[in-house]
Amino acid sequence: MSTGKFSNDDFEKIVLNQCGATRPEIHQGPAFGVDVSVIKLGGNLAMAMTSDPLSLVPNLGLQESAWLSIHLMANDMATTGIPPAYVQMVLNLPETLSKDDFNTYWSFVNHYCKEIGVTITGGHTGAIGEQTSTIIGGGTMVLTAPADQILLSCYAQPGDLIIMTKECALSSSSVLAMSFPKTVIKSLGKETYQNACNLFHQTSSLKDGLVAAECHKNIQQITAMHDVTEGGVLGAIYEMAIASGNGVEINNQALPISHAVSEICNLFDIDPRYSIGAGSMIIAVKENYAKQLIEKLKRSNINAALIGKFIEKEKGYILLDDSEIKPLNYYPEDRYWQAFFNAVKRGWK
Repeated sequence: MSTGKFSNDDFEKIVLNQCGATRPEIHQGPAFGVDVSVIKLGGNLAMAMTSDPLSLVPNLGLQESAWLSIHLMANDMATTGIPPAYVQMVLNLPETLSKDDFNTYWSFVNHYCKEIGVTITGGHTGAIGEQTSTIIGGGTMVLTAPADQILLSCYAQPGDLIIMTKECALSSSSVLAMSFPKTVIKSLGKETYQNACNLFHQTSSLKDGLVAAECHKNIQQITAMHDVTEGGVLGAIYEMAIASGNGVEINNQALPISHAVSEICNLFDIDPRYSIGAGSMIIAVKENYAKQLIEKLKRSNINAALIGKFIEKEKGYILLDDSEIKPLNYYPEDRYWQAFFNAVKRGWK
């Protein structure tokens, strides 16, 4: 099996055909390109849930690992437009992790949960022999809200414009810079290194989703949102198109990529448009509200750009590159992982 997410075909053939019992209260079950599941609880109340791996990356640091563990789950929940409330976590820790280090990691997990109003309600904690992965378990984040207020990425419609917050490859470029500081400074200089590191705490898109969704509750102008993870911005847009049954047209020149991100991605031989981009949010918005939404986000210190639109499925998946029309490709294997492991093999520090 290749590293990274399953492709749509494999996900449908292996996973979606075998999802246990069928229950009538499931409003949204597992689906390609959909960030959360939704269960009706009676009346107009529903529960949304998402699950993600938990990270502990020694090269990155205990505090930074705790940030990723919590905020990558919260990013998925942000696509609903509703703040998360509860989290369950399963921790399969390496035996080499000291109790002092675990206490430090967990204190930051607790801190970041408190910051966003999330209560830790349970899970499992233990150590596993021969555990050497930077993935130390998994978590499930939960919220409850009126069912008609919960947004899903599959709700995007033809004619909706696509707004992207922040920029491409936020998480991959910042994590690579922080994991291999000596190599990055030697190759690209201290300024590029510092600028890339400064991007790390932009890898939360919770604020992006909540600010955008305020207008959804009032005037129904936001139709859908999708978090950017593996596969990057273009991968997330493709997933959103598949989930909603639409085609898509993206302006390649409109995709925001800073100098620091471009330099880091060139050094590690990855395409920033297709690399892990946690912190960015893809938002489908009605045409008459797009400009106002961009201004609203910027007033909250969130940069945003209009990058394309959803179109009828029959028109396909299109990337406009200057005057050239190209297919919008999808790559289930994110090159970030190979770039990280190649850097380790080369002895980059």
